[in-house]
Amino acid sequence: MIIAMKIALGQYDPVVGDIRGNVLRMAEFIDRAAGAGARLVVFGELSVVGYPPRDLLRKEQFVADSVAAVGELAKHCSGVSALVGFVRQTPGATGRPLQNAAAVLSDGRVCQVHVKTLLPTYDVFDETRYFEPGGPPRCIEVDGLRIGLSICEDLWDAEALGRRLYGSDPVSMLAADGAEVIINMAASPYQMGKARSREKLFVRQAKRCGAAIVQVNQVGGNDELVFDGASCVISADGQVVARARSFEEDLLVVDLSGPAQRVEELGEELPRLSGALKLGLRDYVRKCGFGSVVLGLSGGIDSAVVAVLAADALGPQNVHTLAMPGRYSSDHSLADAKALARRLGVSCRVAPIEGVHAAYENAAEGLLAGGETKVAWENIQARIRGGLIMASSNALGHLAMATGNKSELSTGYCTLYGDMCGGLAPIGDVYKTMVYKLAEQLNAEASGRRIGGNILAKAPSAELKPNQTDQDNLPPYDLLDDILWRYIEEDKTGKQIIEEGFDSGVVNRVVEMVDAAEYKRRQAAPVLKVTGRAFGTGRRMPITQRYVSPERP
Repeated sequence: MIIAMKIALGQYDPVVGDIRGNVLRMAEFIDRAAGAGARLVVFGELSVVGYPPRDLLRKEQFVADSVAAVGELAKHCSGVSALVGFVRQTPGATGRPLQNAAAVLSDGRVCQVHVKTLLPTYDVFDETRYFEPGGPPRCIEVDGLRIGLSICEDLWDAEALGRRLYGSDPVSMLAADGAEVIINMAASPYQMGKARSREKLFVRQAKRCGAAIVQVNQVGGNDELVFDGASCVISADGQVVARARSFEEDLLVVDLSGPAQRVEELGEELPRLSGALKLGLRDYVRKCGFGSVVLGLSGGIDSAVVAVLAADALGPQNVHTLAMPGRYSSDHSLADAKALARRLGVSCRVAPIEGVHAAYENAAEGLLAGGETKVAWENIQARIRGGLIMASSNALGHLAMATGNKSELSTGYCTLYGDMCGGLAPIGDVYKTMVYKLAEQLNAEASGRRIGGNILAKAPSAELKPNQTDQDNLPPYDLLDDILWRYIEEDKTGKQIIEEGFDSGVVNRVVEMVDAAEYKRRQAAPVLKVTGRAFGTGRRMPITQRYVSPERP
């Protein structure tokens, strides 16, 4: 079957709630697509308002502005049609008040509205909180081509979801309605390994329904979510015939009657992780109205990786670091921090904290008398450093970066109001063992090794006392991360993990640390989500709970 039409995939980076700015950007894409000869330009899910809008949806004016914006965009559709995502009120008096919808724009007007059928409520998704699902989907005709419309989850199947979550199958309905092409308008967030599994899903669905798949995915960072783009076209026989770039805006015009066209590489997973974190960091900083960041540079691996990510994302001139040596700091810590800053071209100011530390102890000595002061004194230096970082943020207008990794956040091996201070934790969903791999990837992306060998080679330490290492308090990171992955990502109990051959004492200790640290994570900076179970909206555990695995006393 020959499908004669040029379709433009409008992969753009919206700002949630910036309806006016989003409309202007989409209008540019529509005009460019028309200039390239496209007959239809397709945008991602809720492209007018940005995804996810969350409780902005409770504001009646926000919904009204969304509807009005669609009418404004229609004026740009003369000689070209467009599919745009928006939110509208649910017709009628029953059901949830809103609908996740797509408008077909043509000849200066809104010709048709399609409503999302399947509403995800898992992981970071909470669409049944707001939306009423649409009825059975139907095809539309554009230039004689029969096109089936779907929105993100509508295209997913039981194999991709792990089980059958829904009682209806929109893809089968569209195939039965004679769809020659199925368009999917999506906001599918990045997580490691997802891009390839997502495309395998599209290939399955194309073969199953005997129709080409055109999927347009949002790109950019919104809060903790990073959308990787990689919009694509799959032929009816399951071949990837076009793919847009990952982690950046792209307008991809595809001739559906032609052979394979521009097919951008997905790349290996480590470079994709690097790209996701840089995009998420850049968009979070800039969309929140900041132009620069500040972070503590300790000479350790975590702060080094965050500094490189920030320098690449924002430019080195917009990254400011503080080295804050204390009584337990080694000589190499300060030297390594300075050397990294020089290689990156970022500013590095040195602020010794010994005087503040001593004054803090003098002020608190009587207050803490009779108590267990070991941890209290250890935490003081972290809180001094956190205070200086936040003071720098307040005075100079930089957004503070928290540099902790997921292994630390999992076990509570971090200090409230200390090293946890910040407006964003860029690697808070990256386990410690992966941080080292990410560091090597960041080195490989540059002509010279930016993260020096000493930072990579030395034993991780919070420098709480002379010659202290993390492994004084934690199991070795390779062992710890294996247990954490099973407990957090796979939701296994301690007993199940022990049955896989792990030492019961170590497992029980790790499980207890994770559970006890939940209150800390509620006070942590947002983390950029790159796994299936990131801390934040994707993992909602109670703070006060007494579930005890059977193997624990």
